Amino acid sequence: MTELMTPGSLLALFVAVPLLCAGLSVILRQRVVDRILLVGVPVLAIAGAVALMLFHREVPVLASAIGAYEGGIAIPLVSDTLTALMLATTGLATAASGWFLTLTGEARLRFVPALALLLMTGVNGALLTGDLFNLFVFVEVMLLPSYALIAVTGTWRRLGLGRMFVIVNLVTSLILLMGVGLVYGSAGAVNLAVLAGRAAEDPQVALALTVVLLALAIKAGVVPVHGWLPRAYPGTSAGMMALFSALHTKVALYAIFRIYFTTFEPGSPSGAAGAGMASAVAGVIAVVVLATMVVGAIGSLGEQRFRGVLAFQMVAGVGHILIGVAVTSPAAVAAGLFYLVHHVVTMASLLTTVGAVEHTYGTGVLGRISGVMHRDRLAAVLVALGLLSLAGLPPTSGLWGKLGLGLAVAEAGETGPAGAWQTPVFLVAIVVSSVVTLVALQRLWGSSFAGAPLHRYWPAAPEGGRAKAQTLEGEVRIPLRLLAPGTMMMGVSIALFLFAGLLMPFIDTATAGLFETGPYIEAVLP
Repeated sequence: MTELMTPGSLLALFVAVPLLCAGLSVILRQRVVDRILLVGVPVLAIAGAVALMLFHREVPVLASAIGAYEGGIAIPLVSDTLTALMLATTGLATAASGWFLTLTGEARLRFVPALALLLMTGVNGALLTGDLFNLFVFVEVMLLPSYALIAVTGTWRRLGLGRMFVIVNLVTSLILLMGVGLVYGSAGAVNLAVLAGRAAEDPQVALALTVVLLALAIKAGVVPVHGWLPRAYPGTSAGMMALFSALHTKVALYAIFRIYFTTFEPGSPSGAAGAGMASAVAGVIAVVVLATMVVGAIGSLGEQRFRGVLAFQMVAGVGHILIGVAVTSPAAVAAGLFYLVHHVVTMASLLTTVGAVEHTYGTGVLGRISGVMHRDRLAAVLVALGLLSLAGLPPTSGLWGKLGLGLAVAEAGETGPAGAWQTPVFLVAIVVSSVVTLVALQRLWGSSFAGAPLHRYWPAAPEGGRAKAQTLEGEVRIPLRLLAPGTMMMGVSIALFLFAGLLMPFIDTATAGLFETGPYIEAVLP
């Protein structure tokens, strides 16, 4: 019994606590309890994740074999600095989204708190698992409550768009399961520690793992398999879009980083066959990343809805984050991980703030909500700061994200496996996507918050009715309580700008853990 009670055994709490609380929410069905659980459980996860980050300064990797089975056979839960950082980041966004859902009243809808906690269970499990098959299992645990959340909180139009979300993710899950099966058939294992470096040695294993990476790329929303994301996400409510954007795509991105750097080991010397396979995969990744950055930025120009623009910015953000995978230098990976944290925080702030605008004025269509800055100054400030962050301008975390990526690509020079062309091409892509993004966001600001004062709004219609435009009365304002989650997340973004030096040591440690897999293997396979 004493051997089982190790620090590693506490990792299961990240999965067990939200799962048990989801069941508690279904049994008790008390609004006060639901609100406490919806916000409190993510806050507990943040506290646990921060404790893990501090713990990993002394112990690089913490692993637990479920049921105390032998390493390589047991289902492992593994945490290092990168895992802890992702648990903290996703927990923060989940807390902000859950808070917003309670303020808008969506948390009162049947089973929404329980479903959101079940979604959190899958996210935490996917971040902690060191096994490809159980990654698939936890991804499905994420998706099942997501389907229900779309149905519960959706209108008929949202349900129509939700069908696409369901179909795409079902097909993608099938591809992921096929990839996991191919990995087991070619390597005889699905444990990441056992698979470490195998893709760089065996082309068959590399091909099987490429199928897994393809499925995760679809879930992340990379070009050219991105079309579902900017159509499906804006079709949900603003609170659900904030929750999904912080969890679904980011878990896929984390898995891409973990699997690629553990199995392909791009920073390590390998044989001719392994080097050729790694170079081919890296070249494909580089092209995909470039296309994702540029297409996401350009797609923002053609959208007519506020959250539609933000959805395409999510696609562009995925491209920026994956620059570290394409360039495979420690500086580029660190910059990509910082950009991931920045993007989660910024999107959570923007989506909850825009959700407050939609909840009050009944629309998110550009032009219909013009001149909001004349009525709601705080909302205007929050949105302006969020747009500056997406464009990579101060005083927000976006500045260090874009600057870090540019400097990392410039430093990589000709050392990356994608070839000598990567430095100028990636630098041009970063500049072009930033300029196009700035133009799109200027258009967005001019069509919504700036311009003529707002004279009409569309208050919520009775159940089964249709919203009708009404004359805007002077007392109609966005309640300050609805802006609280966005304000909190924008405060985090500004804090990342001012105190980035406090976070960077953890990101550097997380990056080192991706390149040096020895401690990971030793912890999982003692």
